[in-house]
Order: sequence, then structure tokens, then C-alpha cells
Amino acid sequence: MKAYLCVVSILLFFSCNRLTNITMDIQGHRGCRGLMPENSLPAFEKAIKLGITTLELDVVISKDEKVVVSHEPYMNHEIALNSNGEEISKENEKSYNLFQMTYDSIRLFDCGSKPQPRFPKQKNIKVYKPLLSEVIKRSDAQSKTVITYNIEIKSQPSYDGIYTPEIQEFVSLVLDVIIAQGVTERVILQSFDLRVLEEVKKQNPKITTAILVDVNENISKKLSKLSYKPDIISPYFKLLDEAIVTEFKSKDYKVIPWTVNSYEDIILMQKLKVDGIISDYPNLVLRTVNEHH
Repeated sequence: MKAYLCVVSILLFFSCNRLTNITMDIQGHRGCRGLMPENSLPAFEKAIKLGITTLELDVVISKDEKVVVSHEPYMNHEIALNSNGEEISKENEKSYNLFQMTYDSIRLFDCGSKPQPRFPKQKNIKVYKPLLSEVIKRSDAQSKTVITYNIEIKSQPSYDGIYTPEIQEFVSLVLDVIIAQGVTERVILQSFDLRVLEEVKKQNPKITTAILVDVNENISKKLSKLSYKPDIISPYFKLLDEAIVTEFKSKDYKVIPWTVNSYEDIILMQKLKVDGIISDYPNLVLRTVNEHH
């Protein structure tokens, strides 16, 4: 019996040590888009079961001012079927404007049954676009560890007043949910839109912010246009090299690139010593980081 307990203790020690040695912030992109329908409750649940403690997601606003978890402010034809279970054409997808739909209507659309050629391992099941409040409540209830929410506010000037509210209202609605759910200190607000980051800092300067940098942008030039220093730089991962990562980390930025999905690229990001990785396959990142930490 003593020998058995000794073996169990050793196994537990190495298991816990292996997990606690991982300091990289592994983030499940849209939950875990490579495994489950994006931005869905099952995707967030799956990520939590894998051991992910930071959930990356996107938000838009409905006609009745609900904060809805969705990458687009319309029903993307690639993932959505209409309320009758019928295909949505690319030409008509923007007519399903979430900002002109009440949440009760939005919830009727199936956003998970369509096969995804880019993500052949994704399990296709019928899901709806959840509310941000619902994601937070359910994820906090399901997780045995503290969850961080990395929330992208999906805006751009051409969407203002058409697909999304004006920036001030958009940010205010999102912050209202975050405060009501009591997760202010466990939230990162990120955006490609600098107007969003400026407005977040005005409305709640204590919120952690991340500047998203697209494939065709320059990190330093984009940073120079912001009136303050964000906590995190989240660039497209191919914009990074050793010198760039070293430079920004020396200036006390955290560097968390997106979207890193292959074994080789995960290894490269580890070598560059980034602070975190956003991935559609957080299971692969976990396994790779465990093997090479």
C-alpha cells in the first residue's frame, strides 16, 4: 500500500509540475475553432476541458442592444444556415445584419452544422450565437480554474451606424456586461480599430487592452498612432522575428500573436519567447509546449 501511494505521489508531482511549468498564455481562438464550431458554447466548454484558461472571442451588438458573441456582424454564409435550416449565399449574407435583428431572431440560426473544409477536425453540431453574459456565466461555472476572457470588439469605420453602434455606445455596452458579470480584472479588450482602444481607455482605464495588428500593418507605426501604451501587442504571427519580440518585450509589452495553428509555427513562437499564443488548435499548442518547455 505504501509503495502504491508513493508511486501515485510521484506521478501527481510530475503531472502538476509539467502543467505549472507552462508560463505561456495559451488562448483558444474563438473557443477552439479547429475542434468545435467557432464562438459557440461547446467550443468554449471544449477549450476549458482541454485545460485552457484564456478564451478568445469576438462580440457584436444586436438590434435590442445585446452583446452577441460573433466574429461578423452578419450571418457569415460559410458557417450559418438560416432559421429554416437553409443555405445562406455569399451575396445575401450581409442582409442578415445582426445590428438590425433582435437577439431572439439571431438565436434561431444554426451556426455549427455546416462542414468546414478549412477545419476538417471540427465537430459539426447545431449551435447558436450566444450572449457574452452567457459565455462568461457558463465558462466560469464549468472551469475549476480562473478564466480570462480576451474579447475582440469587432468594429471598423464603414460599419458605424450600419452593422454596429457608434464606438462610444459599442464600448459602453460591452463594458456594462463585463462589470455586471464581475470579471473586469479578468478581461482583455482587443481590437484592430484604434478608436475602440482609445474609447476603452476613456471609459475604464483599468481594463487590460491589446492592440491587434493585421498582416498588412506595421507594429511600430500602428502603436505610434495610439495615445497610450497598451498592455499587449497581438500581431499576425508572421510579422514577428527574434529582434522584434525582444524589442517590444524590453519595453514591457506582452507579445501574443495570432493565429498559430501548425506544429512548426508553435515551435518557432516558443523559440521567439512570445508571452502567449492564440490558436484554433489549443490542444496542439498545449501538447507542443509540454513537449518542448
